Amino acid sequence: MSATARRELAEFLRSRRDQVDPRDSGLPPGGPRRTPGLRREEVALLSGVSSTWYTWLEQGRDIHPSRQVVDALARTLRMSPAEHGYVLRLTGHGGPAPADPGQEVPGHVQRLLDALGPSPAYALTADWSIAGWNRAYELFYPGVAAVPVAERNLLWLVFTHPAVRALLGDWDTDSRRFLTQFRAEVGPRLADPVVVDLVARLEAASPHFRAGWASHDVDRFSSAERRFEHPRVGTLLLEHHQLTPADAPGLQLVVYTAATGSESAERLLRLAGPAG
Repeated sequence: MSATARRELAEFLRSRRDQVDPRDSGLPPGGPRRTPGLRREEVALLSGVSSTWYTWLEQGRDIHPSRQVVDALARTLRMSPAEHGYVLRLTGHGGPAPADPGQEVPGHVQRLLDALGPSPAYALTADWSIAGWNRAYELFYPGVAAVPVAERNLLWLVFTHPAVRALLGDWDTDSRRFLTQFRAEVGPRLADPVVVDLVARLEAASPHFRAGWASHDVDRFSSAERRFEHPRVGTLLLEHHQLTPADAPGLQLVVYTAATGSESAERLLRLAGPAG
């Protein structure tokens, strides 16, 4: 574990510990508490480790928890599957992070995006830079091609670009969802210069991002219907999919589809028409 990963693990464990109600862990009331959540010694006891060892873990010391210990801490701290997976990756038990392919999208991946027709689709690199898209996405998010390459990052656009904020049907919920998923993905790479720079710029530019980042919340992606408010065709209800090409593991393909025969499907076709 790098020093950055140890610090992130320490802060993340403290943030989760503060959110656990002692009563949910079967602990007696034990009198008033100075802070909410579990005490360090309680986490250690419930997880089967020594109080000193767990304290060192929360201090970011250079120790290496086993998979068994990580699993025990996840149970004690009542972590969600996304949070559990995040800690596994931070501690080196969740597999290597995907390599960053840079800003180039392979030709066969671009052809796949183009073949999706009226379904807006784009490709993200490991740091969430938008590296490629199809015509439907350029019509869905007008102006993406005009955004400077240095700013063509999904998280940056969500938190700083008025047009993207207006496009998202529920910006408060959607922006929070993007942030927690981004943190879950980049956690083991928080020391990467590109990630450090992006987070620093976002913290300076957006109070909402700064507050969300400080929470240390993480979540994993799940396909679901999202609502968008498009300036030309109005409300669009689209299912959000995310795919990783087997031969380009550093890329994520994001695709928005509408149910066949739905009003949203008709609106996407109208958006893709000659007037688009």
